[in-house]
Amino acid sequence: MKEAIQRSNRNLLLTRIENSIGAGIPDLLICDEKGVFHFVELKFLTSNNVTLQPSQVAWLSRHNHSPSWILIKKQNKPMDEPELFLFPASAAVDLKMEGLQSVEPIHHQKGKFNWEVILNLICLT
Repeated sequence: MKEAIQRSNRNLLLTRIENSIGAGIPDLLICDEKGVFHFVELKFLTSNNVTLQPSQVAWLSRHNHSPSWILIKKQNKPMDEPELFLFPASAAVDLKMEGLQSVEPIHHQKGKFNWEVILNLICLT
């Protein structure tokens, strides 16, 4: 995603969050051109089980009114085409409890990803 932002036509600032104190805070903070912050939890799956920790579900649920997202890359086997799913923070409980197929994503891509579309959805332009 870092490379996608660098190649983007957008002027976005990316900060990777490595936080051992504030459990559950998403992995990525994006500051858009208007100074608005967007949080993104990044997940990689090889099945439909979404491995959100309880602290992540709690944080995303508590902040579900904010521009916070869950971005999932899924690839069952190395030779399979990868898929990308974008969900709002409000989907965290259902994703954790029922898996990837339980919630309709805001956006889904398969194969080569169009990062401009994803970034525009995350930053709501």
